[in-house]
Amino acid sequence: MSTVRVTHIVAETDTVKSFRLVRTDGAPLGPHPAGAHIDVTGPTGITRQYSLCGPPYETDSFLVAVKRETSSRGGSAALHDGVHVGSELRISEPRDRFGLVPEAREHVLLGAGIGITPLLGMAHQLHREAGNFRLHYFATARERAPFTDLLERSAFSERVRFHFEVPRTGQQAVLDSILSALSALSALSALDSGTHVYTCGPKEFMQRVTATATRSLPEDRVHVEHFQAPDPSEAPGAAFELELGTGEVFTVPADRSIVDVLADHGFDVDTSCREGICGTCVVPVLAGEPDHRDNCLTRKEKAANDQIAICVSRTRGRRLVIEL
Repeated sequence: MSTVRVTHIVAETDTVKSFRLVRTDGAPLGPHPAGAHIDVTGPTGITRQYSLCGPPYETDSFLVAVKRETSSRGGSAALHDGVHVGSELRISEPRDRFGLVPEAREHVLLGAGIGITPLLGMAHQLHREAGNFRLHYFATARERAPFTDLLERSAFSERVRFHFEVPRTGQQAVLDSILSALSALSALSALDSGTHVYTCGPKEFMQRVTATATRSLPEDRVHVEHFQAPDPSEAPGAAFELELGTGEVFTVPADRSIVDVLADHGFDVDTSCREGICGTCVVPVLAGEPDHRDNCLTRKEKAANDQIAICVSRTRGRRLVIEL
């Protein structure tokens, strides 16, 4: 973790503030992968994950945006109310589980509300690299859409399409229009690695994007960024044996996580969200079939069954072998 100082705070909307961060020791921050996020530990000691939304190639500072949530458990409210210019925070190194696919011929970025944040970094990077992309931004009203002015003034403004005043019930028709061209492009060649879709926003919005895009594209070309914990599993799961690559074996009870059991036995596991969304605790699987309950691994990564988020996921069998 690094200590940073807040140098600028901007009220982007009534509920969203952006924070400019610089290291207190004067060292550079970045560059970082487009779409990456960091852990931010606020004044209450609560750690939350926020996307980096500034140009990824800039090294002097990080920019994050925080939406004040009415159901906040102390994270967003503490940043909005308790952080001021000059305040110091603790942040992690950037992590990227959502990044751009370098070989893609075309990138379609679809964000809604605060979900615009990781896509901003992607748009900056794609513009710098002269990439082929289009950014579609959905919001219920212009005044509720952070960074609209920035996007309108950006060097890539002609690649941005705003979809404001579109009710949730009308989103599907707009998405159909945006993504309908993918069918023709995809049909040109089954081997074409061309178009990739990236989406971030409310869960229901991302579900609509995914369902619409995968009518034409393989699932591994549709990339989703989650900042919500997975829906609770209806089946809590049974106790199982956890074996480490060193040969040590422990019992994981039905009501405890792998991380908790490892901590009981003195293992200092690097964790952050403990909700299956940040990816900090992902470790390799050596044997056994994981029961994936996270929102950080992609569908392709989950299908491979060679890694697991040990803060929330379990196993479908009686024993799971992992490497720490």
